[in-house]
Amino acid sequence: MSRHTRREFLKGSAVAAAAVAAPMVASSRVLGANEMIHLGVAGIHGRGGSHIGEFSKMKGVQVSHLIDPDSSLFEARVKGIEKAAGNRPKCFQDIRKALEDKDLDAVSVATCNHWHSLITIWACQAGKDVYVEKPCSHNIFEGRKCVEAARKYQRIVSHGTQSRGDKRWAQVIELIKSGKYGKLLVSKAYASKGGKGRWSIGFKEPQQPPKELDFDIWLGPAPKQPYHENIVHYNWHWFWDFGNGEIGNQGVHQMDIARWGIPGGLLPKSVISMGGRYVEGTDNKDQGQTPNFQVAVMDFGGPLLVFEVLGVTEKKGPTGKSWPKHVGNEFYLEAGAIIDNKFIPKGKTEGEKLPEVTLDRPTGNIFANFIECVRSRKQQDLMADIEVAHYSAALCHLANASYRMGKQVPFGQGYEALGNNAHICQSIADIEGDLKTVLGMDLAKKTYCLGPRLKVDAAAEKFVGNDEANKLLTRVYRPPYVVPQ
Repeated sequence: MSRHTRREFLKGSAVAAAAVAAPMVASSRVLGANEMIHLGVAGIHGRGGSHIGEFSKMKGVQVSHLIDPDSSLFEARVKGIEKAAGNRPKCFQDIRKALEDKDLDAVSVATCNHWHSLITIWACQAGKDVYVEKPCSHNIFEGRKCVEAARKYQRIVSHGTQSRGDKRWAQVIELIKSGKYGKLLVSKAYASKGGKGRWSIGFKEPQQPPKELDFDIWLGPAPKQPYHENIVHYNWHWFWDFGNGEIGNQGVHQMDIARWGIPGGLLPKSVISMGGRYVEGTDNKDQGQTPNFQVAVMDFGGPLLVFEVLGVTEKKGPTGKSWPKHVGNEFYLEAGAIIDNKFIPKGKTEGEKLPEVTLDRPTGNIFANFIECVRSRKQQDLMADIEVAHYSAALCHLANASYRMGKQVPFGQGYEALGNNAHICQSIADIEGDLKTVLGMDLAKKTYCLGPRLKVDAAAEKFVGNDEANKLLTRVYRPPYVVPQ
């Protein structure tokens, strides 16, 4: 990773601030109840298409701006919006140019993770409201700066963790907090999902980027490096410079629910993680960096949060077997467990339907909730406010920090470091089982990565007494794409 002097860092911050300072006052306006909201979608490949679809069908909302470094995506998206909504959006490769437009009211961010926070902050500075995809940040420093920007510039900033609008999950959380089933002991989450990237992504050689792609803008805050086809447009998830692995991809949804269920849960007292990236049985050439098998354990001073990722695939492994998908949350309490919207009393195997609970918070479509709050200016009515988002994303970053600080250990050794809780032991056993039965690995000849148990200063949002781990809570930014201090 390249390093810059403090003078260069401050210069980069100044350049970034100057890029959006001019339109800040002009663009910040109060919208009337019947006034059209002009919204720009940043990042229009993949998830960005869902954003376009959601906002295009809303009354009083117009997707007026499309922003993406890859101009080859514009034509199809423009035609789709023209057909669905009747307007022709403006197209920009550079988010800074779009933010200069005084007619732009809000930005919906569906870019790669490493751009989420910077666009959020720049948009707030430019007087725009923001809907940002999960995770809201690429590291903990960025997440806190998003919260500060939203408050300083009095912007509505919502997060793409849709479960916050799910009535079923909201009722489960209220039941846990009510104490009806006793104290929460373990909040367990699973993000084992089939599909692209969870198997081997192979290896792509560096080459010249397509002429339609502004690769410098695509890299943004990340270090300068060669283009290759394993990062544009999806597999960037599995590279530390751009993504956060599965725990920060699908996993942040389940992490948010897991944390939501912990009474008063913000950040843990400690975190430890283990796992690895295993693609045995392929050609063994895999360019990905992030783990596709991972277990993280967080101590919240009573309840434990246990997170499991198994590198599942929709294809069969080399042994002829395949993994089942498992994406969800379970809550283990003194009186029993809440699993699949049922309560299973301790000692029983059959579950009973959960009782209905009266909620004192709204539920429903999280995109619509964002637009409602843009009009009302009531930040407190957001289902997934940016500070809620920051804490949930931070848990993913804490787990990854422990993993990245880890050392290789033979399978069967070191497990006691994670704790002897039955749910932790089961996750480790599941990893071993899948590596043996699906990948056909001889674990006696293999190792896994075991991270250290890191103590967390929740108030400071830093690790206690570990300078090397704290370096992973931020990054060296590449001017002018600098998240401001």
